Amino acid sequence: MSSPHVLVVDDTHVDRHVISMALMRHNVRVTAVESVMQALVFLDSEHDVNMIVSDYCMPQMTGYDLLMEVKKSPRLAHLPVIIASSDNIPERIRKCFDGGAKDYILKPVKIADVPRILNYI
Repeated sequence: MSSPHVLVVDDTHVDRHVISMALMRHNVRVTAVESVMQALVFLDSEHDVNMIVSDYCMPQMTGYDLLMEVKKSPRLAHLPVIIASSDNIPERIRKCFDGGAKDYILKPVKIADVPRILNYI
């Protein structure tokens, strides 16, 4: 069985790196991109992604926008999406869950969060 493949979307290099390294320590293949547009282009050409972990606050399009694009696509709607954000705003969290997010994790993402993330693969 091949390793699960997670798409990490975050405009901050440090956050992309931390999440990617934490997942790779658990034998997860990671593709990391810095924008929602890059994620959508990647998802259009790549068909073996098992999950998406996305920052909420990014320029141009948010993680919520990515969530909506994924959930409206018949080909992608099955993918679990986890939103990560440093903002603990109850309305935003509820909006993400109502939109189909599997989880909302507060940044900084910690090693202790990884089993919680892997639970959705």
